[in-house]
Amino acid sequence: FDTEEIVPLVKEGEAYIMELFHGPTIAFKDMALSILPYLMTTAAKKNRVENEIVILTATSGDTGKAAMAGFADVPGTRIIVFYPKNGVSPVQEKQMVTQKGENTYVVGITGNFDDAQTGVKKMFNDKELAGELGQAGFQFSSANSINIGRLVPQVVYYVYAYVKLLQRGEIQAGEEINAVVPTGNFGNILAAFYAKQMGIPYGKFICASNENKVLYDFFQTGCYDKNREFVLTSSPSMDILISSNLERLIYRIAGSDSRKNREMMEALTKDGRYEITETMKEGLREFYGNYATEEETAQTIRDFFEKNHYILDTHTAVAAAVYGKYLADSKDKTKTIIASTASPYKFTRSVMTAIDSKYEDMDDFTLADQLQELSGVMLPKAIQEIRTAPVRHNRVTDPEHMPEIVKEILGIQK
Repeated sequence: FDTEEIVPLVKEGEAYIMELFHGPTIAFKDMALSILPYLMTTAAKKNRVENEIVILTATSGDTGKAAMAGFADVPGTRIIVFYPKNGVSPVQEKQMVTQKGENTYVVGITGNFDDAQTGVKKMFNDKELAGELGQAGFQFSSANSINIGRLVPQVVYYVYAYVKLLQRGEIQAGEEINAVVPTGNFGNILAAFYAKQMGIPYGKFICASNENKVLYDFFQTGCYDKNREFVLTSSPSMDILISSNLERLIYRIAGSDSRKNREMMEALTKDGRYEITETMKEGLREFYGNYATEEETAQTIRDFFEKNHYILDTHTAVAAAVYGKYLADSKDKTKTIIASTASPYKFTRSVMTAIDSKYEDMDDFTLADQLQELSGVMLPKAIQEIRTAPVRHNRVTDPEHMPEIVKEILGIQK
């Protein structure tokens, strides 16, 4: 981590920005993925797992790099990452395809993140494939938030943020605070919800979506419907239509009824939609959902910079824009944290052109230099390293052939 304080809490404007991007890959995924390999290998030893663990991961940009950085050259593991070839930022892609480690593999797919995530889930549920792997001495696990070991460490920083505000005298013990979280897969905001379940006094959970607003529509109507156009936005880590972790919230508001939960998830697979009951809707009262358009996201980056001389990345800008809408709707004066999930250096083109159109013709690394000059924030090591790093991974496949690629990588192709 590049700061002495792992998670700085910076007061900007009306809210406290919780900076979760100071780890080795400059995204919030580092918070969990830097410890997950050790949790996993320790659990494997305790359970006398003899097989080599193959980490299968789908990424919309950040998880892949953070997972590979965490698992690189960890004994007894291999990691295979699938990402949408045309659905991540240039910096995100360069971070992944230059990843070192004899046990790391990256594959671009000719589809979107949902295709990658669905393909990975299918492989987990493929008993024939599991049998082939087992015979060859392998077994699957995941670094996605489908793995509860990814989610649990994320609860920690929501506890930490509350304690920090308490220590600084910004709040009184027991005083409620709100959390604004930009999310597509619902894991990060679910971690905040779990912190509340464990006793931390959070009030409202403000769920911020981009133009892939399937979660916003769900909170408005109680109907989850993925049957819609997939939009490529400037906040690609949220370009998701199948929100995996919402299943965990559904389980809670269904009264921990796993049968009802399963029925809804099967309806999602079969029909692409499901609807919750009126009773279950009562369980959503702690949540507020809204979304930001591409124009609103860019305007928020520009306005925030001009007002506070602080540069937001595109995902945090979505959160800040939605927080503005929440304030207008609710007039709620509760102190609020905004989860800042990535460094602006990951999305230099979108960030810099939002501030001024004069940057449009510059390449991404020139833009990184310009961002450093403008912000006064040192160019992160993660960006310096990939500037000249050689490409080590160049596999590309279609979603249907993901299992064959896995077998080829593991050397068990028939």
